[in-house]
Amino acid sequence: MDIIKNFKRNKTAFLASILRRVSFLFKDDEMYLKLLYLFELHKWPDLKQPRTFNEKIQWLKLHDRKPEYTKMVDKYAVKDYVAGIIGEEHIIPTLGIWDRFDDINFDELPRQFVLKTTHGGGGMAVVICKDKTTFDKAKARRILERSLRGDIYKAFREWPYKDVPRRIIAEKYMATEVGEDGLKDYKFFCFNGSVEFFKIDFGRFTDHHANYYDTDGRLLPFGEAAYSPQLDAGIHIPSTLKEMVTVAEKLSKGIPFLRVDLYSICGRVYFGEITFYPASGLGKIAPNGWDEKIGNRFKLPMLELKR
Repeated sequence: MDIIKNFKRNKTAFLASILRRVSFLFKDDEMYLKLLYLFELHKWPDLKQPRTFNEKIQWLKLHDRKPEYTKMVDKYAVKDYVAGIIGEEHIIPTLGIWDRFDDINFDELPRQFVLKTTHGGGGMAVVICKDKTTFDKAKARRILERSLRGDIYKAFREWPYKDVPRRIIAEKYMATEVGEDGLKDYKFFCFNGSVEFFKIDFGRFTDHHANYYDTDGRLLPFGEAAYSPQLDAGIHIPSTLKEMVTVAEKLSKGIPFLRVDLYSICGRVYFGEITFYPASGLGKIAPNGWDEKIGNRFKLPMLELKR
């Protein structure tokens, strides 16, 4: 009955979910991505001469496949990679790494910690423990084991994740500055090694919104349809903004597009993660026209020579 209701409410979203479940049947990555794009964004993509941001993200999935990208999306292996570029002082300490949830010795972990899978994507696969005495292990197990079973490569053809070992990592819990509502990450969109703008999510677990800003911290007139911007949100721009821009550009040098997620904690910049395909190139950008305007910000390798 629920399946019928979901289908009537949003046929294309329902079809996209079914498509992802049978993704293993598709050997042709390009056709699979075109169908997924059609169901999610309600239009057929041009992957021969892509113009929009989302179309170019799909093109990168198909044509920009470098071996080092696997290390860059592995939440454990990436730490050594990043430390070699910007220094160990920007790395959040690792407390442990395991193949299975049952291998975790919680007695050895501190009172506060963060758990996540090394191959997972999105904040929903992150478990935050602020007090081990009240920690819900059963819930943590459900979240992490579901993430361990997930396959971003098959579902979205995000090639870098194909060979990432599926493990659980524990990291130090990083306290926020006084007065802040949760630990915010600053997501820098880098085009050919240059930061064009960054994103701040807020109200993620209550009323999720996201604002976009230029490198001077000025609010920009676009956003995500799913997490609409709030122009009067009064989001604090940290004093470390210029340092974060520098760090993001160092990490994205020589890459057509990269999103670098960073934290600003008590005046210090910490690395979060690297993302090649925000929203897997399937997030609707509003208002209309901004998908193409953002797509104009970067050139794809080899593509310009084909025109």
